[in-house]
Amino acid sequence: MDTFSKSNIKFTKVYDTYWKFATERQAIFFRRLEGKPAPWTEDRIFMEHKFTNAYRASDRVSQYLIRNVLYRGEQTPEEIFFRCFIFKVFNRISTWELLEKAFGEIRYSDFSVAQYDCVLEGAKKRGERIFSAAYIMPTHADGFNNASKHLNYLMLLKKMLAESLPSRLAGSKSMAVVFELFRSYPLIGNFLAYQLAVDVNYSTLTNFSEMDFVMPGPGAKDGIRKCFETTGNYSEADIIKFVTERQDEEFSRLRLKFRSLWGRPLQLIDCQNLFCEVDKYARLAHPDVRGITGRTRIKQKFTANSQVIHYWFPPKWAINKGTQRVIHNQQPVSPKVNNLELFGNTDFSITSQS
Repeated sequence: MDTFSKSNIKFTKVYDTYWKFATERQAIFFRRLEGKPAPWTEDRIFMEHKFTNAYRASDRVSQYLIRNVLYRGEQTPEEIFFRCFIFKVFNRISTWELLEKAFGEIRYSDFSVAQYDCVLEGAKKRGERIFSAAYIMPTHADGFNNASKHLNYLMLLKKMLAESLPSRLAGSKSMAVVFELFRSYPLIGNFLAYQLAVDVNYSTLTNFSEMDFVMPGPGAKDGIRKCFETTGNYSEADIIKFVTERQDEEFSRLRLKFRSLWGRPLQLIDCQNLFCEVDKYARLAHPDVRGITGRTRIKQKFTANSQVIHYWFPPKWAINKGTQRVIHNQQPVSPKVNNLELFGNTDFSITSQS
């Protein structure tokens, strides 16, 4: 942002913590990847509490989406979109696998609202959780007033497909347009619309730079409040662009050795997420710095998950070959996904953080 003037903003001490957090969280990622024994950090806050990765695409759910949902199955706009939406609305691997168990391959060509509703309602009656708690999503909206939340989203999906949303997404000229298309539908707020725009952009459906557009979520706004005492007339989106474009300068200023994702710098979505995570981290590291919500605790505790993640990133990023250089004492696991050989199947694996 060439027009951004630092004279109009004032930083807090949490701003430096933002960059230190990003560096240490990424270092933890690579220490685990390289097979180093626990603990992977000396930072007590990291040792005791759960934080997402510095790069959104490295997180367990995003990795599952990329590897097992977007690039598995037919690569038509309708089928890619259908799989993406079904997965991300619930945002739970267990829900996706529940549907796979019931229907085999998840395909739009076989989609029946009634059948999907039956499977999901059955899971609810058994006491199973079908929605992730990661996103706050409305249950009802005008025209979508079914008693079941999941049924409203299934009906919304049917409406999107009937209105040729996949082809409109594929023909979009920017990520901002993709966001607006999602945002135009009931039940889809700003935060979810942006998450969906990022998710479909992992696939072959769209192909925009992750530096094109950002929409701050509530957690990111809280983190920005803690990092900046004043932001002048700049919006939260401006601030995210500001820090993303300054990352090399800030790491250098603080003499931090940030290890990027094989040459891929932090993108807008990553810096947006980092503000959300630093908001949580600062509750313990800087309890005297108040955010918007005033929360003082971090709810999620860290526990090592024994489930192995087979890492594989969108082929258009051209970073999958670089993963081989950091594998120590591990062998790459051949992907058991029917389309990955079309895109390049280099991958690596570590035990995930839960």
